[in-house]
Amino acid sequence: MFERFTKDARAVVAGAVEHAEEAGAGSVDAEHLLLALLDREGSRASFALAALGLAERGEAVRQALGQARRRAGLSQADTEALAGLGIDVLEIVARVEEAHGAGAMADERGGQGRWPGRRRPFGKGARETLEKALRIAVARRDRHIGDEHILLALTVRPGVSGEVLADHGVTHESVTRVLYGGGAAKAG
Repeated sequence: MFERFTKDARAVVAGAVEHAEEAGAGSVDAEHLLLALLDREGSRASFALAALGLAERGEAVRQALGQARRRAGLSQADTEALAGLGIDVLEIVARVEEAHGAGAMADERGGQGRWPGRRRPFGKGARETLEKALRIAVARRDRHIGDEHILLALTVRPGVSGEVLADHGVTHESVTRVLYGGGAAKAG
C-alpha cells in the first residue's frame, strides 16, 4: 500500500512516527497522524486546513489532543458518556496523577519507548486511518494516496482525532468542499 503514497503522504507517516517517538508512545496512533498533518506546509491537506482556519488554531488542537492523552485517550464524548453513568473521568485522572505523577494515564514514557532502536508499531487507530485513506482514494478514483486522503480519513473515523477536528470546524464535508469544489477555494 505504501508504494501508492505521495511524497506528502509519506512525510505525514514519517512525521507521525517522529511524534510518537518524541512522546515516548508505545505505538503510532491516529493522533500522531493528525499532529504530523499540522506540521505540513505546501501540501493539499495543509491547504485545506489553512482554508478552514486550522492553521491559526494548531496550538489549540495540540492542547486538545494532550488533554485526551491525559484522559488515557478517551474522547470528550466517551468522558461525557461515562459521566452519565456517574463516573467522573477527570476526578479519576486527578487521583491517579496525585498518586503517580502528571501524565500517569497517558501513553508516555518520557522518551523511553518499549523498543529501543526500533520503530514504533502502528496502532489500530493509525492502521485504520491509513486503510480508510486508501478506500477514500480508490472511491475518488485517484491513482495515489495523498495527505488529503489521510486528512479525510481522520475526519470520518470515530475517536479523539475526528472529534478534535470537528470541534475546530474541520469535517469531512468541509474538507471535501475545499479540496474538490463546491466552495470558493479549491486545492490545485
